[in-house]
Amino acid sequence: MRRPIIALLTATVLLAAACSDAAFDASSTSGPTGTTSTGDTTRTFVDDMTTEATHAASITMAPATTVVYYLPAGGTDNPNDEPYDLTFFENYGVNPRIDTLDDALSTFGVDVDTGSYTIGRRWIRDGNLPDNDSVRVEEYVNFFDMGYEPPDSGAFSIIVDGGPTPFTENDRYQTIRIGLQSYVVPAEDRPTANLTFVIDVSGSMDRENRLEAVKESLLMLVDELRQSDTVGIVVYGSQGQVLLESTPVEGNRAEIKQVIRGLEPGGSTNAAEGLVLAYGMAAEAYTEGAINRVILCSDGVANVGNTGSGSILEEIREQATAGINLVTVGFGMGNYNDVLMEQLADDGDGFYAYVDDLREAERLFVHDLTGTLLTIAKDAKVQVEFDPVGVAAWRLVGFENRALEDDEFRDDTVDAGEIGAGHSVTALYEIRIADDTANGAALGIVRLRWLDPDTGEAVEIEHPFTTDDLSAEWAETPERFQLAATVATYAEILRDSYWAQHLDLDGVAAEARRVAELVTGDEDVAEFAALVTRAANLAG
Repeated sequence: MRRPIIALLTATVLLAAACSDAAFDASSTSGPTGTTSTGDTTRTFVDDMTTEATHAASITMAPATTVVYYLPAGGTDNPNDEPYDLTFFENYGVNPRIDTLDDALSTFGVDVDTGSYTIGRRWIRDGNLPDNDSVRVEEYVNFFDMGYEPPDSGAFSIIVDGGPTPFTENDRYQTIRIGLQSYVVPAEDRPTANLTFVIDVSGSMDRENRLEAVKESLLMLVDELRQSDTVGIVVYGSQGQVLLESTPVEGNRAEIKQVIRGLEPGGSTNAAEGLVLAYGMAAEAYTEGAINRVILCSDGVANVGNTGSGSILEEIREQATAGINLVTVGFGMGNYNDVLMEQLADDGDGFYAYVDDLREAERLFVHDLTGTLLTIAKDAKVQVEFDPVGVAAWRLVGFENRALEDDEFRDDTVDAGEIGAGHSVTALYEIRIADDTANGAALGIVRLRWLDPDTGEAVEIEHPFTTDDLSAEWAETPERFQLAATVATYAEILRDSYWAQHLDLDGVAAEARRVAELVTGDEDVAEFAALVTRAANLAG
């Protein structure tokens, strides 16, 4: 009964103070306090009972028409027992199994994003199973080095292998791995890079020291740049601001790093304005034949101006289609928008990565820097044509949000994926080989088509595959094929795929540990085995 008594006493005091000349300044109230007005009566809501005495002293100077109510302090736990607040993911569904006689063609845009896997890794490390919708199977698989040989000539090599796995519904189905490997460009041979950093410094970047992680990541990158490269810096909170015009690294590396170190968080999140400024700067610094990239570092939350990927891209579409690629790098969890970051990179002709620790930043900005910066294939698309005599049915595992119509494969106006120097792409198919198929029988043809970023010319190559490309037993398949199949199955279970209903994480964890013993010397594979084991324990 304490609070009703306080309210009654407060009202009495206010009536007694009706002739007071003092006014209560509602705008000075901070923290959890807020005000609403109805007619001549101002209601002030106070969310902390420990400050009652202080507020009572202020109340005696308020107008007679002010009524004060004390509300109980609110909780801070996330709704619905969610591990993080305000995370945004999109469910793109699960590909169906297709009868080859009904449709022999599978067409999709390539994807070298890895953000989904490192987001899932963050969830597991924090003791939580990933949100189902956060899991994109192809990004899990493409996080790992598949050990493909680069082409002896030309821009790409195409590799096909596979065989039976312990994960298919029954022994009638096998899995094939299609690998694309681009040529490697030595670091010293890459073109000059004109980079524009656009950095989210809004208040949400103060959580978990996100902005500090951004700083450390970009400082790594600046240390790796050559003297001939240039860097410009745009930040955005409530509004966009240019901090550093495009500046040569030569003679200015210390100044560039000083600007990065001096960043401080605060304000709302006007991502659109920041990107407009960044693309404008990148357009002014644009050099034909150079690498021209905008690199966005953010938690993906936009709450001022245009806040969706489509509307934001509309503002920068002209520059985005003029040879300036966008790389988006995500930081933090909770108040994180995966959808915006992934779609911006997709529409901005770049790729999306998520940095969950400094080792991942080092991978992105140090070890894989040339591939991160240098695009060698634009609008790259894959079309697999299955032979209906050899393949009775097929299913593409993942790539749901990269699906294209079959007639879009040779339509070079259709936006697809970009591939960097030294990058690889892996796609897995589950297939049912037709009965009585002979050894050496044709199974299909893989076609890859892309635009040369220098000439704009379309290039297309193809690679047929047969039953001879498949192994007879799971243990006989290539080690990294086994890795790819195990990673994909892990992702299928995490996203609650219809095709993984007969599987459990305990069985996948056992396979992951076995594969880690085969693929020695790879820290990512060893870590994967540990993550799957922990996920199995979390799942109970």
